[in-house]
Formats: sequence, C-alpha cells, structure tokens
Amino acid sequence: MSTPTRTTVRTAGVALRAMLVLTLVLGVGYTLLVTGIGQLALPWQANGSPVQDGSGDTVGSALIGQSFADADGTALPQYFQPRPSAATADGSAGYDAGASSGSNLGPENSDLVAAIEERRATIAEREGVPASEVPADAVTASGSGLDPHISPAYALLQVRRVAEARGLDEAGVREIVEAHIQQRDLGYLGEPRVNVLELNLALDELGR
Repeated sequence: MSTPTRTTVRTAGVALRAMLVLTLVLGVGYTLLVTGIGQLALPWQANGSPVQDGSGDTVGSALIGQSFADADGTALPQYFQPRPSAATADGSAGYDAGASSGSNLGPENSDLVAAIEERRATIAEREGVPASEVPADAVTASGSGLDPHISPAYALLQVRRVAEARGLDEAGVREIVEAHIQQRDLGYLGEPRVNVLELNLALDELGR
C-alpha cells in the first residue's frame, strides 16, 4: 500500500472514530443528561406544562390556548372565551399547535380590519356592552395563534355572562377571575394576564 493510500485510510479511520465518539457523547450522552436534569429539576415544564382537571386527567397545556366553542364555532356561554386564533390547518377552527402562526396581515389590510370589526360587534352583543368597551386582545389574534392568556379586562368583561350561564353569583365569579390574574414576571416583564383554561377549570370544579 502506497504512502498516500495509507494516509487516506488513516485519516478516514480517525474521522470515523471521532464521529462515533461525538455521536455518543453529544447525540446520546448530552441528550440523556439534559433530559434527566429537566425531569428532576423542572418536571412540569419539561413535560409540556400539562393542566389537569379535578379527576387528574390532562385536559391541555398551560402554554397553549384552546377553543371553548361548539362544533359550529359558537362560543359556549358558560365558559370564558380566549383570544381569536389564526393557527389553522386542515380546516381546524384555530388553536392548532401544529400550525402556530399569526395572520401575517398588516394593520391596514381590509380583510383584517373587517374581521376585527365583526369580532368586536359579536363580542359586544354577546357580553351586552358597547363595542367601545371590547378590549383589543378580544378581537386580535396573537403572533403564535396559541396564546393561552387574555387580559384581565377581557376576563372581567365576561363575568356577567358566565355567572348567568352557570347560575352563579356575579361577585363570586369576579373573585375567581381576580384570583387567577397573573402579574408581570419579575414585576416588570409582560402584562397582567389570565390563563383561560385554568380559569374555566376552576369554574368547572364548582360543579355548576
């Protein structure tokens, strides 16, 4: 075997051994290490931040919004409603975790403006308030289309309807909403918000 050939074989052997070692260390070892740390230190977050009902069944994720409407897309009156969602795929009505996206429409787009005005009118009629009192997050989708939160203003706007639909005292429902308001992270990041799924589960646990 000539010297150039031996050099090529030796180089190929070194490259192959390096690939195998790095695959085991970085592809297997590192993955197992990070997974183990996640399961030990932050198991809830590492497993997708699941939300469970009173029976212990997983009903969703604290990170992903979901619809509270019937098959025709009509809002269920006994539930607080989330933000609109543009995350649609295969004919879904939004909140498709596999199709996370915004509408990609600019603020002056006629279709977007028309959709916002239609949503505003629908919500104003549903909640029995003037259209001017409907908060912005009630009529606009988030950038991901999967935002699980609404503003405290939108949540409080829905208190009367939900209380009537469930036969509950309006003041009591308001207290539940206020108890579920999450403040800014670290006191200054983001805005106060309410997780819709967790709020609706709290109401369901009342059995009414």
